[in-house]
Amino acid sequence: MNKPVCSIIVPCYNSAKYLPLCLDSILKQTYEQFEVVVVNDGSTDDTDDVMKPYLDDPRIKYIKQENAGPPKARNTGIKKADGDYIAFLDSDDLWEATKLEKQMQQFADSRVGVIYSAVRYIDELGQDVYCPDQMEYLRPHDGKVTDFLFIDNFIPFSSVVVRRQCLDEVGLFDEGLGSSEDWDLLLRISVFFEFRYIDEPLLFYRFHDNQVSKDTEKRFLYNEKIREKFITCHNGFLSRSIIRKANVYTNIQAGYFYRSVDIRKAIQFYIAALRIAPWDIGVIKGLIKTCLIAFYSKGKQKWLSNLC
Repeated sequence: MNKPVCSIIVPCYNSAKYLPLCLDSILKQTYEQFEVVVVNDGSTDDTDDVMKPYLDDPRIKYIKQENAGPPKARNTGIKKADGDYIAFLDSDDLWEATKLEKQMQQFADSRVGVIYSAVRYIDELGQDVYCPDQMEYLRPHDGKVTDFLFIDNFIPFSSVVVRRQCLDEVGLFDEGLGSSEDWDLLLRISVFFEFRYIDEPLLFYRFHDNQVSKDTEKRFLYNEKIREKFITCHNGFLSRSIIRKANVYTNIQAGYFYRSVDIRKAIQFYIAALRIAPWDIGVIKGLIKTCLIAFYSKGKQKWLSNLC
């Protein structure tokens, strides 16, 4: 019996530098029943030249479109895919050779819609990058994950394989979102399907200067939009306690980020969190520390001014 086909969607935009490494990591997979759909999202670099050596491989489809962003590029790839399972890999990331083989085994359970894995972080040269232990809400979860996933997205998207049935039921990526469209999709899937986590670093996630995900302020805005959308579409699915935790967590994260960007805005976020959870120790500590930083910075500036 033939193994089910997994279609791997690789959107790319001006990532010719890393694309061959990405594609080679796919072609080395021990699970061989796959196709690769590369979607060139209006690249202006030499992506076309980089792709030429791969076009003779019948497993690879190469699609070009005008630049429209990651959600549109991924949707284009899905629509051209023939597989019963869909995997996603960003063009600057890599896979470990046994990734698909280990993940596809988990789909024997029909309740499972998404398989994801641990991640190993690398830099532009492929060297390991140290990352501290994840905070509470970014730790992996199995089974019904909606409550945890609503608070924060703990799933590395380039590690994901999803049953195509999930997309048939909940739809594709929301092309109206400018960020975090993967989180939005996973949240919708989590309502109907279980998730499985493989505690092995099957994904190599690359840090570099051109990543879209570095636009933190934009991500905060869209994260709030995604939560509001989910609550509207699935009214009553989440408890008030989970919604409250998510609101507190978001304000704390924003407050922490804005400490080094806009101290007044940071204090405003901590105060917003305090109004929701006035006895939360984390909120109180964060607000006190931010106020001390603001006081110290103001005092230091005044001292320097007097000195000059």
